[in-house]
Amino acid sequence: MPDIFPLLSPQDPEPLQSTKRRQLIGFGLSCGVLASGLNLSGCSTVTPKKPVIGLVLGAGAARGFAHIGVIKALEAQGIQPDIVVGSSAGSVIAALFASGATGNDLNRLALTLDEATIADWGLPFAGRFGGLIKGEALQGMVNREVRNKSIEQMRIPLGIVATELQSGKGVMFRSGNTGLAVRASCSIPGVFQPAVISGKEYIDGGLVAPVPVSYARQMGATLVIAVNISSEPLHQDASGTFGVLQQTISIMQRSINQYELKSADIVITPHLMQMSSGDFKSRNAAILAGEVAAQEQMSLIKEKLKTFS
Repeated sequence: MPDIFPLLSPQDPEPLQSTKRRQLIGFGLSCGVLASGLNLSGCSTVTPKKPVIGLVLGAGAARGFAHIGVIKALEAQGIQPDIVVGSSAGSVIAALFASGATGNDLNRLALTLDEATIADWGLPFAGRFGGLIKGEALQGMVNREVRNKSIEQMRIPLGIVATELQSGKGVMFRSGNTGLAVRASCSIPGVFQPAVISGKEYIDGGLVAPVPVSYARQMGATLVIAVNISSEPLHQDASGTFGVLQQTISIMQRSINQYELKSADIVITPHLMQMSSGDFKSRNAAILAGEVAAQEQMSLIKEKLKTFS
């Protein structure tokens, strides 16, 4: 669980332990005496509760394109999340969606995105950090797409989850530089160099929260729709250094997800068995898989929504 941190520079994302739960409750409306000589009459009506819908987008590198399909399917049914939380690849989509991008906007961006715009390759294992990708291009791309809005300026309340390297604790950024927070959340060890924020080093949020359901609850979500795109170890290519790294992360994430996903109301799991975490060429197939998986769960989502009416 994230710690409480002191106030940071406005240029840096600010991690918070939790925010106050937002709840909408009905108020009784009373009627008094209507006229002299009439009996006292009272009437009251209770406005139905409205759920605070939290959309949780999980980690999974290139498999994260599936999140776009989920968003498109929800929008097609008029389901609008009140909160969005992302970890690792999910933080990229979460930030763009929270800024006001529609599912179709995200679809167009995904299909035209050049990998070179987010992969600024540094000297392998150079410096004290190591890692291959600096992350500056990813940070710049996100900030351009959100029009340099900070996290707290988003249209939809946004939470971005990362891991504090020194302590190993999960941190949720609720304010500050959006691109920098996303860069921190996506900093896969051995692939990205850690992001430095106010003197602290941050790495991939998927290490502590592959599908950050509990963080959405902290932000006040009363109905959580979680999207799990984690790779199953059985379907991973474990050959080579990078393959072993990905397999290790998959094993770890599966163990964490067994606990985290239990507190979600709906879990959407796109069928991406044949897609590796580094397969950016299959983005269109991933988007479609996300859309199909969300449609398969739509009746359950609507049933859950009815419980609040």
